[in-house]
Amino acid sequence: MRCSPARHMSAFNVSVQVLEGFDGRVSDELLMRVAEGVIAVERPGLESSLSVVLADDETVRSLNKQHRGLDESTDVLSFSFTHQGEYYGEREPSPEATEEVGFVLPPGEDKPLGDVIISYPQAERQAAQSGHAVDKELAVLLTHGILHLLGHDHEDPGEDAAMKRVEADVLTRVWSEA
Repeated sequence: MRCSPARHMSAFNVSVQVLEGFDGRVSDELLMRVAEGVIAVERPGLESSLSVVLADDETVRSLNKQHRGLDESTDVLSFSFTHQGEYYGEREPSPEATEEVGFVLPPGEDKPLGDVIISYPQAERQAAQSGHAVDKELAVLLTHGILHLLGHDHEDPGEDAAMKRVEADVLTRVWSEA
């Protein structure tokens, strides 16, 4: 696994980790610009950090099964350090998954925003289906994942529309800066 050094945007840090096999296919710079763009639009001045992981289908499927109860691959998963998401599995979630468990940070440390895990192979497939570059699909997925970390959801039509507007705004900004 390759890890890029965390990049600092004011008080917001982004680190990118790429699982072995996807090295050289991904622009860390693009992913960091996307993350910074989402924060600049949605929460200017946010003091926090974010981890972005590009993984394979098997890893994403395993995480999806373990944490959401869905034994299927998906394109992007978001794991927030500030709030829990919905559990969609057929069996009851484990008690550990439903109880509030606080992670203790050293004094003076800001609570991380969370982790966004993207399936690189799924991003490739979706890019091919959409007829655009993989970098663009990664930008879409990362934007979507970060918006979930910031509390957005797309379960109801109004919130879905709001989330899509923010995604479009961020992506327009990111591509105009490229």
